Amino acid sequence: MESHNRRAPEEGRAMVPSSTPRAQWHKSRSSTSSISMYSVQCGKCFKWRLISTQEEYEEIRKNLRDNPWFCNKKSNVSCEDPADIEYDNTRTWVIDKPNLPKTPDGFKKKLVVRSDFSKCDAYYLMPTGQKVRTLNEVEQFLAANPKYRSVVNISDFNFTSPKIMEDTIPEDIEGRASSSKKIRNMKDL
Repeated sequence: MESHNRRAPEEGRAMVPSSTPRAQWHKSRSSTSSISMYSVQCGKCFKWRLISTQEEYEEIRKNLRDNPWFCNKKSNVSCEDPADIEYDNTRTWVIDKPNLPKTPDGFKKKLVVRSDFSKCDAYYLMPTGQKVRTLNEVEQFLAANPKYRSVVNISDFNFTSPKIMEDTIPEDIEGRASSSKKIRNMKDL
């Protein structure tokens, strides 16, 4: 097993949603790629485990610093089992920060990888179907829809985008980050 799977991730980089597998990306180059699967790294064996839903992933992420995730938290899985997925360049990986708030019920958070892989854009779909991209837009939504003020708070929304791991970006993508802007490889963490 390679060293990047054995070392503890830097605090703030323990959760990983990965985007569209490379083969699928080449078929749809003109469109942007959204997150297609979620995974978490075990705090003991450092193997990656797939998480079934965005909601379950966000539940794990919201308290990750105080409540590290271990393989035995997944049903019928232990550190002795093979990893569900390996960190490699067969798909583009993005690394989330821990302790971001869980998306409120009735709302939906979306992350979209830009076509040049320069960053992810985060936005929320409100229950009315409106798309918001900033906290100011959330505040405007809540002002226009006061019935939601009793259900959510502005602090329930966070537009922090995950880091795209440069060593997993397809080599033929123009506009890849320059060497001065490279994101550190997982093995360097």
